[in-house]
Amino acid sequence: MDTFSYILISTFLISLIAFLGAAILFLKEKFLDRILLILVSFAAGALIGGAFLHLIPEAIEGVGPEGSLLKVFFYLLIGFCSFFVLENFISWHHHHSKNHPEIKSFSYLILISDSVHNFIDGLIISASFIVSIPLGMATTLAVALHEIPQEIGDFGILIYSGFKKVKALFLNFLSALSIVFGGIFGFLLSEKIGDSVIFLLPFAAGSFIYVACSDLIPEIKHKGSLQKALINFFVFLLGIGIMFLMK
Repeated sequence: MDTFSYILISTFLISLIAFLGAAILFLKEKFLDRILLILVSFAAGALIGGAFLHLIPEAIEGVGPEGSLLKVFFYLLIGFCSFFVLENFISWHHHHSKNHPEIKSFSYLILISDSVHNFIDGLIISASFIVSIPLGMATTLAVALHEIPQEIGDFGILIYSGFKKVKALFLNFLSALSIVFGGIFGFLLSEKIGDSVIFLLPFAAGSFIYVACSDLIPEIKHKGSLQKALINFFVFLLGIGIMFLMK
């Protein structure tokens, strides 16, 4: 199977995660919260592991001894700062949509923001597969794990804002589908920029580090008893361990 096929299949499979949002309709809230905390812990570990064990080392190796190591970390900072801006934009609209559930326009802004986020994820996955298939697999796994709790949360907000269940699922899927277009665009872009595609890897690493440290890890801190905290920590380490085993 060629690289483009890997990109298409991986991004399309991730877009299907949008339908997992329907889980909130069938699971008890307490049970769902428990599962989500485990998923968030695992996703945080996978993102940190993906950034430090896969993306950054591959980028450093890609620029070679004569390349600029400073450029690698510069693009890492760009990725970090870009997601700082994007995530704050999404959080702002998430906050306001809860205060005004009757106004669906806020929910549409959430969908647009998430579409941009997913498009960038598609670029990241595409660049990873272009560098190597194993790197693409590891990046896809890290992105997918992060998407599960996010898509469930987005679906819940759409329902809370007044959308019918079927329409909420459909709109959530359309938003998630932008990851496929991001993957296609990334593949076409790589043909134009050639070896410079390597700098998408530290950009991806920066975004992974930001999402893990800003969005996911705060969700699992100070949650419940010491026993639950230890479980979340070991699941976090398991996420890193999985990334290590995929080296």
